Amino acid sequence: MRVALFTETYLPHINGVVTHVKALKDGLEAMGHTVLIVTANSKTRKHYIKDNILYCPAHKGSKRLYGFDIALPVSRTRLRFLRDFNPDIIHIHNEFGIGLSGIGIAKILRVPLVYTLHTMYDEYIYYVAPAPLVGITTRISHRYFRIFAKSADEVTGPSIKCEQYIKETGLDKPVSVVPNPVELDAFSPEKVTEEDKRAFREKYHIAPDEMVAIFVGRLGREKSVDVLLRYWAAEIRLEDRIHLVIIGDGPERENLQALADELKISDTVIFTGRVEHSDLPPYVASGDVYVTASLSDTNSISMLEGMAAGLPVLQLYDELNKDQVTDGVNGFTYRNAAEMASELRRIKKMDEEKLRILKSSVRQSVKNSGAQNLADYISTIYSRILSQEKPETQKEGHPAFTRLLKVRKKERS
Repeated sequence: MRVALFTETYLPHINGVVTHVKALKDGLEAMGHTVLIVTANSKTRKHYIKDNILYCPAHKGSKRLYGFDIALPVSRTRLRFLRDFNPDIIHIHNEFGIGLSGIGIAKILRVPLVYTLHTMYDEYIYYVAPAPLVGITTRISHRYFRIFAKSADEVTGPSIKCEQYIKETGLDKPVSVVPNPVELDAFSPEKVTEEDKRAFREKYHIAPDEMVAIFVGRLGREKSVDVLLRYWAAEIRLEDRIHLVIIGDGPERENLQALADELKISDTVIFTGRVEHSDLPPYVASGDVYVTASLSDTNSISMLEGMAAGLPVLQLYDELNKDQVTDGVNGFTYRNAAEMASELRRIKKMDEEKLRILKSSVRQSVKNSGAQNLADYISTIYSRILSQEKPETQKEGHPAFTRLLKVRKKERS
């Protein structure tokens, strides 16, 4: 198959969507499919393809909105590049200029469209609307984002929360849950030496016998790090000898550091600032648990990276994400500050054998979350859509049908 993946942001930027798209690209190419990434780039004034990536001219986006470059949704040049590529499937991963472009080009080329919803946008309304206007802005945003799900032949998402969000926009359309990927090899605990872990603790003045709970993510209000800090202040004491290490940067960093000072927990809470993704594995592997209070995430990739390193997860209970953490298998859920503290102390007191078994179970729970598994899931969806195309596109000799037959023949062999 020939697949065009439309995303507003791509490497060298790093975020959950980029990680997902890169893993999907790698997995599909390993299966023998041809992939073209279509993305926005504010540093170019013309469309060009390099290394199977179509870079589209764009304007620099607001840093508060993740700094996405925003491209115009309509471009004859972009259409020409896609016509030349001759995709069998167009798959969009963001909902701005590039995403709209994907909808339009799919219609013009009469190509099936897949849409992956990565973000619960209701959690981000406060970036663009003052409190009195949140209600009406949410309703307007629902009408806008409904366009993407309505236009797609199939909608996917990394969590059942995605289907709930689609329903809230007023569209009753099923969502195929496809788990997020994680770089299993990069975050394998075997890749991090004891010397690396000692260096981490020395850098942040953490004693060998002290526990480290980590959170990794963009420091925006939607991540609810403020909730984590308030819970910490309510229940964690110096004598617990537990540190909270918050890895990442974002528009709320200064406010969160000020809150930690106000709550008088700066002695046990560490803000590392931004850490490059390539440098992240030693930070994660040096932790003992991964802790989060975010209710906006859909199967967080940062959380999966922690699990790949063997870190049990402590997750604030979320009815729509309750299947992500199974108590005693890959972590524990909590509903309040007291339960969070209780679970932290319980893990800290585990003997070495019980902790080894738990960490092994945690890693086992994400063993099928690699790039190839993601590509397998998604390619099955692509094949199903292509096999259900209208009769006139299924006759012998049609490029999409011919390529589909080749893929199926290869799969059978």
